[in-house]
Amino acid sequence: MPGTQTENVHPRRRAALRQLLAERDVDAILITDLRNIRYLTGFTGSNAALLVHAGDEPDSEQHTVFCTDGRYTTQAKVEVPDLQTVLERASAAALMRHAAETAEVYRRLGFESQHVSVESFDAFTDIAEGVDLVRTPGLVEKLRMVKDPGEIDALRMACAAADRALADLIEHGGVRAGWTERQVARELENLMLDHGADGIAFATIVAAGPNSAIPHHRPTDAVLADGDFVKLDFGAQVGGYHSDMTRTLVIGQPAAWQRDLYNLVSSAQATGREAAVAGADVAEVDAAARGVIDRAGYGDEFPHGLGHGVGLEVHEAPSLSKTGVGKLSAGMTVTVEPGVYLAGRGGVRIEDTIVVTEGGSEVLTLSTKELVTV
Repeated sequence: MPGTQTENVHPRRRAALRQLLAERDVDAILITDLRNIRYLTGFTGSNAALLVHAGDEPDSEQHTVFCTDGRYTTQAKVEVPDLQTVLERASAAALMRHAAETAEVYRRLGFESQHVSVESFDAFTDIAEGVDLVRTPGLVEKLRMVKDPGEIDALRMACAAADRALADLIEHGGVRAGWTERQVARELENLMLDHGADGIAFATIVAAGPNSAIPHHRPTDAVLADGDFVKLDFGAQVGGYHSDMTRTLVIGQPAAWQRDLYNLVSSAQATGREAAVAGADVAEVDAAARGVIDRAGYGDEFPHGLGHGVGLEVHEAPSLSKTGVGKLSAGMTVTVEPGVYLAGRGGVRIEDTIVVTEGGSEVLTLSTKELVTV
């Protein structure tokens, strides 16, 4: 199946997590976010929790417990064959009780505080007598920032499905005067499925004419017309991994102002891609692309960050923005997506998904970035 990982990848990821747990002086962590559970175990169901012990191997795996409910008995045996499994509908509560009943093993228990509601925390506190609950947010997300070869493979397939769908859409006249934004969006989404996507990565954006100046416009019954910018922001999902790409087209012959605006955003996008190398500060990558637009006098019309991480979520760490913190590392997958939006006239965004490398970056979204007219 696309995106299938090598046999030992999940134990390796749990081992990397244990190193982070040791740094925080906790005995274990309760994982409740399904994307993080998938990352650490391979489980793809809709209900689960995972208790990862922080001790030395092999005891750590013996004390690591996976929990799901009876609907997934067979699936869990296939996807999580290497861990002790408990079947319980209230999976997180079941593992919290397990920790409390074995408090000598799980004395200090971390939990994903960014994913736990106040109500759930109160319930955990009632259950976890004898266990010291410790907030440990973002640990798995930190590991997920750098992708392994299997993850990059899945991302490459997701990007290819989106590329092929766009090529088909244009070739068969799917972007043309008289069609509505909704019609174009539906056609593009169907084509991604035809070209191997498991699903769409997010709700497709099709924004025509003045609507293209709205960064996250949702498709309406607005009719495409000659002279319109048409902004397409879309992605495919393969093996749980997401692609993200934006291309801006023109119906008919572009006006001089449209060519100028497109060329400006294209220049900023190329500058951002060139700056996105291992070791670069994320805020400085944003500043490099933003500077191109600022110097042209359109700084106020670029209201969002330059990009974001992409993987099991379509928006994940790191953030390439003015307020972003940290540096890029080889193996991170991020978007580079500057835009300029002129209210009432139209806007341009050009976006690629890229893999950061030691010497630069690899672009995964291969559709042309030349101005396409249809």
